[in-house]
Amino acid sequence: MSKTTRAGQAAGAAGSAYTAAKANPYVQRIVEDEDLRENLKDAYEAARKAYGRITGNGKGPVKAVATDKKVQRDLRKATESLREATDQLRKPKRRKHRLGRLLIIGAVVGGVALAVSEDARKAVMDTLFGAEEEFEYTSTTSGGNGSGG
Repeated sequence: MSKTTRAGQAAGAAGSAYTAAKANPYVQRIVEDEDLRENLKDAYEAARKAYGRITGNGKGPVKAVATDKKVQRDLRKATESLREATDQLRKPKRRKHRLGRLLIIGAVVGGVALAVSEDARKAVMDTLFGAEEEFEYTSTTSGGNGSGG
């Protein structure tokens, strides 16, 4: 087999791996979610440290896990990080609700403005209920001394 044929096969395999990874929602989440990547990295590093302590102490793996506090701590950290990563993968990705947040901020600012400004309150009341009609009261009784007669 020539070098060009092997290179072509490797390129084809890389292209199909890329296509499969692009279609995989888990891979997409790992690419897009920084917290998920951080949890996976922490789990890997903790597991690697634990494995190094288990294999390098000469006690045997069971005794190392049972007695070595550092191995237990590293394994605990690895499992916690993997649990967090699993939870992040199971939950749908949270989308930021910017419009909702903007509406809430606008409502709060509007409420404060209405509470503080009498002119703003009058403007809102006039808009909602129509302009206030001003009238002068005129008495229908005659202006005499009150002794009808």
